[in-house]
Amino acid sequence: MTAFIKAVDRATEKMRALFPETPLQLNHYLSQKYGAQIWLKREDLSPVRSYKIRGAFNFIAHYLNEHKTEDVTFVCASAGNHAQGFAFICRHFGKHGVVFMLVTTPQQKIDKTRTFGGEFIEIRLVGDIFDQCYAAAQDFAADNSAVMVPPFDHTDIITGQATVAHEIAAQLPDKRKPDLIILPVGGGGLSAGVTRYLTDLGWETRFRFVEPAGAPSLKRSLEAG
Repeated sequence: MTAFIKAVDRATEKMRALFPETPLQLNHYLSQKYGAQIWLKREDLSPVRSYKIRGAFNFIAHYLNEHKTEDVTFVCASAGNHAQGFAFICRHFGKHGVVFMLVTTPQQKIDKTRTFGGEFIEIRLVGDIFDQCYAAAQDFAADNSAVMVPPFDHTDIITGQATVAHEIAAQLPDKRKPDLIILPVGGGGLSAGVTRYLTDLGWETRFRFVEPAGAPSLKRSLEAG
């Protein structure tokens, strides 16, 4: 058993105190349409309706375990799901969090983030593009000795997102291994975690990554080498 598998298994166990595993459901309509058994991992049934809560939980829980301090502020930059997961976790641990969001962020996402974070969350609207927003969050963290919680590019975030794979492996009937797993990809935290965990388990499953046609960052990165 690799160190990564052990870390993901520990993260999964700790996460159960926050919310139960999300269902893995056989979708009969899609299965009949495509002539294959198609299972859906229902991350929309997590407390914030996305898997982003997993990485935020693991990052903040690990930090608080390593740094026994009451006086800490966490910071993130996000236009949506990461912000909501971050806010939920800050409230869970009773820690102050500052969320940097674009000035163009839909009011519904702002309201949802406030709802999940309650009194523990402060929202700042900065920038027209994400790079500006992220830079502002980094500057705030540096100036205020706050802890930046990245959306995807950190080991603790990737480990947290990989708990999806831990659950899938346990939920598939008769210990089956799927022929193909399709994953959404943006920054790559989920895809990195899931592929590494299942590869470390010895699965030979193929993976396909899906991203918006209007923002094909992974495709362009691969093409650029």
